[in-house]
Amino acid sequence: MAVRILTVEDDERIQAAMRMALEDEGYTVVEAASGEEGLELFARRPADVVLIDLMLPGIDGFEVCRLLREAEVWTPVVYLTAREAVEDRVAGLDGGGDDYLVKPFSFPELLARLRAVARRGAVSRPAALQAGSLRLDPAARRAWRGDVELDLSAKEFALLEIFMRRAGQAVSRLELLEGAWDMTYENRSNVVDVYVRYLREKVDRPFGCSSLETVRGVGYRLRADEPC
Repeated sequence: MAVRILTVEDDERIQAAMRMALEDEGYTVVEAASGEEGLELFARRPADVVLIDLMLPGIDGFEVCRLLREAEVWTPVVYLTAREAVEDRVAGLDGGGDDYLVKPFSFPELLARLRAVARRGAVSRPAALQAGSLRLDPAARRAWRGDVELDLSAKEFALLEIFMRRAGQAVSRLELLEGAWDMTYENRSNVVDVYVRYLREKVDRPFGCSSLETVRGVGYRLRADEPC
């Protein structure tokens, strides 16, 4: 079955270009020109991925994503926008978005990002995450082991968030690379292993824990139980 993409974009030229590029790749495309129309179309028949402009007539892309997450709809959302400020990207991702693509963008990059979020699928993203004595607040960018707050770098935090969203599951190095780094890193890079080692030094070893496990031939897993 073809992946169904909902595109929410008020620029007719960009909308038409996206439709042609996506349909050429075999995607089914449903179009909306406003946030309200996008929500209405999604309610009628949910999409597999939502591509949404931030600056829309009526409610903007941030608000559309917020309303979807508030309704516990976890369909991947990719923002398309001319706003490239770091604070906008942070607000979008912390608000429940999955990726952020700045206009003008190349269609090969758009398609690559679509494939990445489509592979991850609709993963639940509640406001706060917990696995054993580990707690993480994505919006506040803070994490704790028990009552002790963890001092994590941005990449360490991103990795821990991925692990906690999929606690108990094996996560491949490629999935970690796609989730915590941009697409310039090559698959053979050992950057994931290096940062998992850094993460263990902060979230496990000082507390006598062994929650981050190596899954041979696959990647890593965060134990969902209390391994301390």
